[in-house]
Amino acid sequence: MGNLLDGKVALVTGAGAGLGKIEAIALAKEGARVVVTDLGTAGDGTGSSQDPANQVVEEIKGMGGDAIAVFGDVGNFEDAKKAIGTAIDTFGSLDILINNAGFCRDKTIFKLTEEDWDCIIRVHLKGHFNHMKVAAEYWRNKSKAEGGPVYGRMISTASEAFMFAPFGQPNYAAAKAGIVALSMATAQVMVRYGVNVNVICPRARTRMTMDSPVAAIFEKPADGFDVFDPEHLAHPFVWLASPLSQNVAGYVFVCYGKQIHIVERPNMDTKFENDVAWTPQALTDKLADYFKDHQPVTDGYTVPPQ
Repeated sequence: MGNLLDGKVALVTGAGAGLGKIEAIALAKEGARVVVTDLGTAGDGTGSSQDPANQVVEEIKGMGGDAIAVFGDVGNFEDAKKAIGTAIDTFGSLDILINNAGFCRDKTIFKLTEEDWDCIIRVHLKGHFNHMKVAAEYWRNKSKAEGGPVYGRMISTASEAFMFAPFGQPNYAAAKAGIVALSMATAQVMVRYGVNVNVICPRARTRMTMDSPVAAIFEKPADGFDVFDPEHLAHPFVWLASPLSQNVAGYVFVCYGKQIHIVERPNMDTKFENDVAWTPQALTDKLADYFKDHQPVTDGYTVPPQ
């Protein structure tokens, strides 16, 4: 076991499989005690020994680490309180929160139902909020009690869909955009307490991406470097969870393969002014030249050349 996260307690949502599992195991390898949360196969807040979350716990213990599984619905505020409360009661604290749980219901706006919208917003965006709210209050209270900054790390899992908004993912893109905004707002208020909040947008071959409209991009190559192997993402999450990222807060990272891109904050590059208040004709006069060479915005969610 490593020692980068010795003494730290981490909670990873949706850690029964996929990226969440990879993150949980990577944190444990660096010495963190890990709370593995998952819905459970029964879907009722309970889990059997065969549930993926319990299997992840056994894998961590088999490496000499320490972990516990907590079953619940990330979209339920009381379940989020239970998960974080279990971390504190079992291991004595909470130092790292990674929000990872999610799924897709990919449809165009014409076919998207109210239920398709609600469930994605609930699990992704509300799921992030529930755990961030509880953790933020815990760290603020701890900081006040100790009279100074504490150690805290929140890592949100978003997607480049928040920028490119694929036409078949209006609900998912909206949820991920909300996660980025929620995380950036939270980062600004939590840094005073010693808590860093950041966002990772992963590109990886997971169940979600392989069920998506762009699945072909993520196929495993016959040979050579596997750019979208999800194991590559373990280290960026560990780094942001560790003391090595002490001065990193309020950033959005796109991570995959051998590359990390830092997403710059939006800025207003192109500016137009009028001598008087705008009128429809004045807008036409000023903007016609700008838009004559621009095409309507269409789905631009493609992976750039490697």
